[in-house]
Amino acid sequence: MDSVRQLISVCRRMQEKGDESQVINLRKTAVINITSFGREFPQHLQELEEKVGPVDKMLLPADMDGRTLAQKLKGYTYIVLGNYPSFDETFFSNNCDVKLIARHGIGFNNVDLESSKKHGVYVTHIQNYVELDAVAEQAAALLMAVSKNVVIANRKVHQGDWNRDRQEIMGFQLRGKTCGVIGCGHIGTRFAQIMKYGFQNRILAYDPYADKEKVMAEGIQLCDLDTLLKESDFISLHANLDEESKHLINAQTLAKMKHNAILINTGRGGLVDETALLEALRNGHLFGYGADVAAHEPMQADDPLLTCERVTITPHSAIYNYTCMKNMNRKVMEDIYCMERGERPVEIINGL
Repeated sequence: MDSVRQLISVCRRMQEKGDESQVINLRKTAVINITSFGREFPQHLQELEEKVGPVDKMLLPADMDGRTLAQKLKGYTYIVLGNYPSFDETFFSNNCDVKLIARHGIGFNNVDLESSKKHGVYVTHIQNYVELDAVAEQAAALLMAVSKNVVIANRKVHQGDWNRDRQEIMGFQLRGKTCGVIGCGHIGTRFAQIMKYGFQNRILAYDPYADKEKVMAEGIQLCDLDTLLKESDFISLHANLDEESKHLINAQTLAKMKHNAILINTGRGGLVDETALLEALRNGHLFGYGADVAAHEPMQADDPLLTCERVTITPHSAIYNYTCMKNMNRKVMEDIYCMERGERPVEIINGL
């Protein structure tokens, strides 16, 4: 391994001096906004450098424009991409080096699929089953944290307020309630199983694209959105984000929800109109909100939503467990190895 790193170092020095005539063709990989890659599993980073070539980890701003991004990634063949920045037509028309963008996650709304296809760049993502348990468990954890006021209670203990204003930590039991699931794919179904078998919940689901037979076999009742909103004690969002689902939860849909209902979002921040949500929380219509996503990420400390006591938000960290991270790293690495062998990578999502 030391010899490989020395070779990479020599190649870089020769490139910096402009002497590329003797440089071995080592393809470069950029790992963008994924601080975990190579941290918990340093052997993954070492293996990728050994088999392919130099790997550079980058932290880039979410709003970096396509032209600047294209210039920044000149000379890179492979991109392992986090949740941002966005790769648009401007990027693809100004960068001819990148051949693969491997999303280190399920979502891919930060890559223009049509433009990538037009320019011959493969785009892949993580299969749903890799993140399945991690995200479903995070949704359940957030629901328990909000319903039991765990964050508020924890703060009171740390502040020495063990017995003061205990009405502030009054919450709800989960057993025997009605749980609504919006988006009943792999993750939504897994969450439904947790609530059905773990808490004996009645499960309602809204998903126009669901496999009806498969969902019903799990004991899940498909219904229209209005019925789910009106009858659910807890609602968990697992839908994809597109123009149709953007702000699916808005002032009108929030008004239809039960008084003291709890909303959970581990799907995408854009599914919720956060201004309307803030109003529903402040006027006491909703009991609380738990999320692993936000409309604008990274979320700022002065975001108005964070002024509400019964809001618990984690920093898009559902997948941050050793099992999930190991499998996600391996998936993007195997995509790159496929390209190196002249094969098609797995789970291509742009139709190339």
